[in-house]
Amino acid sequence: MSQAVTGRAPTVVVAGGGTAGHIEPAMALADAVKRLRPDATVIALGTARGLENELVPTRGYALELIPPVPLPRKPTTELLRLPLKVRDAVKRTREVLDRVGADVVVGFGGYVSLPAYLAARGRVPIVVHEANQSPGLANRVGARFASRVAVAVPGTPLPNAEVVGIPLRRSITSLDRAALRAEARKHFGLDPDAPTLLVFGGSQGARSINTAVSGAAKDFADAGVGVLHAHGPKNTLVVQEFPGRPPYVPVPYLERMDLAYAAADLVLCRSGAMTAAEVSAVGLPAVFVPLPHGNGEQAVNARPAVDAGAALLIDDADLTAAKVAELVIPLVTDPDRIAKMSAAQVGLGHREADEVLARIVLEAAK
Repeated sequence: MSQAVTGRAPTVVVAGGGTAGHIEPAMALADAVKRLRPDATVIALGTARGLENELVPTRGYALELIPPVPLPRKPTTELLRLPLKVRDAVKRTREVLDRVGADVVVGFGGYVSLPAYLAARGRVPIVVHEANQSPGLANRVGARFASRVAVAVPGTPLPNAEVVGIPLRRSITSLDRAALRAEARKHFGLDPDAPTLLVFGGSQGARSINTAVSGAAKDFADAGVGVLHAHGPKNTLVVQEFPGRPPYVPVPYLERMDLAYAAADLVLCRSGAMTAAEVSAVGLPAVFVPLPHGNGEQAVNARPAVDAGAALLIDDADLTAAKVAELVIPLVTDPDRIAKMSAAQVGLGHREADEVLARIVLEAAK
């Protein structure tokens, strides 16, 4: 049972806007802080254009908006205007921290975190959480003057890093897939008994995954495999129906990831840090297709599960309908192999990362 940290009710400000990969760990941390300290106030920082505008209020937390500070990857005229933008964002963020009486600022990287770190520096204790092995610019800056630095994986090059894992929602870390399976399959209209593949490409979908997997729809039907495929809200997916075979169910977005994980025997997806952590936590065997852009961090995220025998890796460039049929169907229809991969996956996660990080944050707030 969790033991609450005592003392004056703290105000915790979390900075994790922009993408779900930054926002979800921030919200899991917020939930854990409230479990340990029900009297705590948790406030999120964000920008007017980020996903946090949808995700934060639905989780029951206040959202304070600050100007975004996009960090260009290459030298452009935007780079020349950056100091002015940073100064404006830091001033506005400092006003928020003063107004809410912040006791600690927790940053998860991205363009909301940089002004938060600079505004808090020398005034409010800072805790940095880095989900990837290759830290971004904001966290590299923040770690220089943070009270504590928490990271998801060993070998992350930040000073005084403590490995805690990635904070995940309790609906994920406490998930009993077997117990929820029947309800989950009914919820999505899937075959109750067929081997089932879950497919998604991040919150916005992934065209290469959509094309390759939907192109193998007949192969799945012929093999008696059901598919639940989240194609992204901005994409459409039309899949031929095969009467008498397990359904192929396309959906724009998965509101209930817990039920999606419970419905599946295998997942084919990207390997963002959050996704890799969730898949490990629920013990779901995976076929990872790392995003081909960026600094290769998604391939790095997938490596522990691949090395443990819990996942397979396909390069995005090699992903075709034929490859999906050749690789996925023999796997998802082999219960013994699926069971071994599932057992290997469970041992990889940090299921208590949310409360471990919450304790670090509450200690820093003192």
